[in-house]
Amino acid sequence: MAFWLCRKREGQDSDWIQRFDPRFWTVNFPRPMMAALTAPAPDALRVDATFLRKGDLAGVIWDSVDRHDHPLLAYATDRDYSRTTLRFRWRSGGIVALDAPNGPTLTIEGRDAAGTPRTWYVRLWNYAQGSPTDAAVTIAFSQLSGGYVLPEEGDPVHPADIDRLFLSLVPPGYVAGNTEVLAAPAQGWAELTGIACSGRGAMLPIGDAIVPPHGLAIATGYDDATDQVPERLVRNALHLGYRGSLVHYVGMSHFMRLAAQDGAFLVPGSGDPLCAPARAWHRAFFAAAGAAGFSPVASLSYELLAQHCPDAWQQRAFDGTPARTGWDPPSALLSPASKPAMTWLRDVASSFVTLMEEAGVPVRFQIGEPWWWITTGGKPCLYDPAAKVALGGNPVKIADVGDSLTAPQKDLLDQAGGLLAASTLALRDAVRAAAAPQPAEVVLLTFLPGVLDPDRPEVARANLPLGWASPAFDRLQIEDYDWLTGGAEASRRAAYDAVTERLGYPAAEQDYLAGFVLDASDADALWRRIDAGIEDATARGHHECVVWALPQVCRDGFTRLPSPVHEDDMLPFDDVPYPLALGRDATVMPEFSTSVAVTASGFERRNSLWSNARLRFDVGPGIRSENDLGVLLAFFRARRGAARGFRLRDPSDHSSNGMTGLPTSVDQVLGSGDGLTARFALVKRYGDNGAEQLRRITRPKADSLAVSLDGTAVTTGWTLDPGGVVRFSTAPAEGVTVRAGFIFDVPVRFAEDRLEVSGAVFAAGEAPSVPVIEIREDAA
Repeated sequence: MAFWLCRKREGQDSDWIQRFDPRFWTVNFPRPMMAALTAPAPDALRVDATFLRKGDLAGVIWDSVDRHDHPLLAYATDRDYSRTTLRFRWRSGGIVALDAPNGPTLTIEGRDAAGTPRTWYVRLWNYAQGSPTDAAVTIAFSQLSGGYVLPEEGDPVHPADIDRLFLSLVPPGYVAGNTEVLAAPAQGWAELTGIACSGRGAMLPIGDAIVPPHGLAIATGYDDATDQVPERLVRNALHLGYRGSLVHYVGMSHFMRLAAQDGAFLVPGSGDPLCAPARAWHRAFFAAAGAAGFSPVASLSYELLAQHCPDAWQQRAFDGTPARTGWDPPSALLSPASKPAMTWLRDVASSFVTLMEEAGVPVRFQIGEPWWWITTGGKPCLYDPAAKVALGGNPVKIADVGDSLTAPQKDLLDQAGGLLAASTLALRDAVRAAAAPQPAEVVLLTFLPGVLDPDRPEVARANLPLGWASPAFDRLQIEDYDWLTGGAEASRRAAYDAVTERLGYPAAEQDYLAGFVLDASDADALWRRIDAGIEDATARGHHECVVWALPQVCRDGFTRLPSPVHEDDMLPFDDVPYPLALGRDATVMPEFSTSVAVTASGFERRNSLWSNARLRFDVGPGIRSENDLGVLLAFFRARRGAARGFRLRDPSDHSSNGMTGLPTSVDQVLGSGDGLTARFALVKRYGDNGAEQLRRITRPKADSLAVSLDGTAVTTGWTLDPGGVVRFSTAPAEGVTVRAGFIFDVPVRFAEDRLEVSGAVFAAGEAPSVPVIEIREDAA
């Protein structure tokens, strides 16, 4: 299936939105406070905020540049607000009011008439009519001035070159820059309703392309989308052709309620586990997803931002070092043995079940990547106080799980796996109990590179426990993106078989999560591998394939295109040989495509359009009898003329050894091992090193294939995949040269849908013309 990395919209469908459409605002705030935007009506925007410190400030932002939507769906950039007017009704509570010092201020960032960067601070109360908490606000940008008191302190805004608008909200008692903790968390809110824009720039063009459904689902994450309105995410997913599940990772840093404890803001062990802004946002998200036809899946992991995680809840290595991920800032891993941590996790899950029920969507829940953390040095984090008690009080030390382990050490890993499994099953049961009497689907996601690392084979005892075996969960979900994007093909293939064998979920009871691309500079190469991984997963027959994740899809412009629709199930290629031998008189014509431009002075400029030759044949001279003619006509009909391809042996070039020699295992260099790559495509080289042509061989004769590693023939440990690819069960080590020899056929089709044979001419001894043309096969 094809994909496209769209950088900008070029002629695709577009529409118009009103400037300041509520769906396209964002919010920003300093941690650990929390704020979230929702759009309760087409002309309404609401912000909910939880302030924890005196200096906390939330900013509601309209950006002149769309920085979040997929390029096919983004609104146009327009920095000119001249003769444009914004009107709305303002209502608020729990924040500094419009008329007070530090009240809501519209910060405008842009440039003055001379092009010098400028910032203006517009007091909203100066343009409001009504009370300090309920007023009609009119912002006419061409008559707008900054300053606290007007006209005395007026600072006229230059409206023709504005980058963004930033509307600030602060708690009562606000002191700029003050980190002192409030006596109690302050819950604030503000609503802009009846939002209307008029004047010159009232409307903005916006991408409205709709990609037909392609059969894939999509994943999102709250930590990545906290600043956006839920409907914005759903719109992108729907327009980009995703359907079915909308897997939503609730995150590890923003959804939780926090309380000041011992100089930090930590998750409290009791009470509502969700903060008010996250609760409001997720209620709206689940409702929007359901209204768009998606089936949302709430995903919860054992991960929590380290700065908010109680010390006693955290996994630890033998030396007391807490488990830490490599993210910045790092997150901690909750110990499956910690009763307070697991109780809190179950309370979180129950809260999200309630939100899904309130939104009217089926309860579907993912337990995301639960595991005992392994440090980069191989230390398993099984030794926090609660785990040590659960594992016998004085568990044996494991310095490195990659070492050869003793029987007691393996037993310890098995016991740890039992604890992990028990905690996930308890979480599963909590979800089902919260949803009762309605059913709840519960799936578990595991990260194969972490739990089936070939360098640490015993880790599976702890992190892929037998307690997860079917039917413990409704489905198993797998992801392998480190191996997929890193090219570790052998590890991936081995892991699929291993996880199926160990836990017993067939492919039809597994979901595959594909991705992801951390760095945008790697997009071109990695999305190609991800797309290929999706194709592999589809071929394996997984229940659902999910692209991880929507923020990266939008950032990189990844656009999955649906498979072409055929009127029937006709295959494009029949893997059968041409049934007649080619005579010596058969014509073989290699051809290139070269554009030649001749200048006025007679010099030429040549551009080679094809990197490889394409062959043409005339197989007519091989027909020697009426019986041969009958065979040709039957074969032509079976191929439906030019519709279906077939194999043809080129009598002048069909071997890796020279042109027609007997192949050996060292004929052609396929590549060099790197310890990860397990798939090597068959190739044949023509010419010398200075002007070498590389030809992909997609139709080798399987029983002729011979393979060698560093010149030594190997007859086991590899298979021949479709498309002429040698796949090793163990990736060749770094620097090992992979070579192969083979006999091959050319994929061809009849050049025309009509075959003209004159009986009289044939009887006179003249061969008919039967043109055949090589097929370019898409081969990785």
